[in-house]
Amino acid sequence: MPGAASVVSFVVAFIAMRVLLSRFGHVALDRPNERSLHERPIPRTGGIGVLLAACVALLFGASELWIPIAIALGLAAVSIADDLRGLAAWARLLAHFAAAGVLVWYFLSPMHPLELALLALALAWLTNLYNFMDGSDGLAGGMSVIGFGCYALAAGMDGDLPLATLCGAIAASSAAFLIHNFHPARLFLGDVGSIPLGFLAGALGLIGWTGDHWPLWFPLLVFAPFIGDATVTLARRLARGERIWRAHREHYYQRLVRLGAGHRATALAAYALMLVCAIAAFYARDAAVSVQVAAIGAAALPLAAAALWIDVRWRHERQAAN
Repeated sequence: MPGAASVVSFVVAFIAMRVLLSRFGHVALDRPNERSLHERPIPRTGGIGVLLAACVALLFGASELWIPIAIALGLAAVSIADDLRGLAAWARLLAHFAAAGVLVWYFLSPMHPLELALLALALAWLTNLYNFMDGSDGLAGGMSVIGFGCYALAAGMDGDLPLATLCGAIAASSAAFLIHNFHPARLFLGDVGSIPLGFLAGALGLIGWTGDHWPLWFPLLVFAPFIGDATVTLARRLARGERIWRAHREHYYQRLVRLGAGHRATALAAYALMLVCAIAAFYARDAAVSVQVAAIGAAALPLAAAALWIDVRWRHERQAAN
């Protein structure tokens, strides 16, 4: 019952957000610093409400997918421990790689060990990049609504009700969060939400692939705006020999906000790119290979154009400032 699960998840998440704001608004505040984009302390507990509401799907026919949910909750627990006591970067990464390894081994074995390792590495990267992109009002929430909504629609049309139910519940709970996260944001996902959502974006994408609901490139294209921004930014920082684990303000979305677009316009522009990628992925998932290649290329063009425009504007602004 994907529809019922989505409605209940939205209601549960909305109530959870109100409780988090009214009773725990002083807990786990994300305080402004030289690397952030906001100007006042904002609670980073919204992910708790999203995950709790997404678990509703288990009561509406998605119980066979309890393993990715259980792993996501485990990652949330690690993130809470990091917020409260502070964990070393290696300890957090070890947990992310362990979660990816367990998921890939459970759902994709038997497969060549090298293939399993590459897929686990990709899943661990997606787990982390979602956290990197949760720095501007409305961005991560909108990506979750569009991305998991696309998963739900594709799985539902193929008759996989458990997968459609779970993805629909995540999209609906993310929509309730987005109401409180769109500019001006009153809540952030925090690591407790962004890390598990990144994991679920990759994990459910792989599960849909093993169920033959979509090709392997489908999840990559659906979440391409996040994957592209985070991957290109990381590659540039690596090339410059910078400490990639340190917080910064060099992502494309961060630079766009700093160029004067602001949170609202940046989010709306990102939604447009997300929708282009999701529609292209959905349209081409069952098409001929030539159509798939054309759709991927057509979706990549606006992403590349947006990145190039921001690069040029950023370089011009920096030169003018100097």
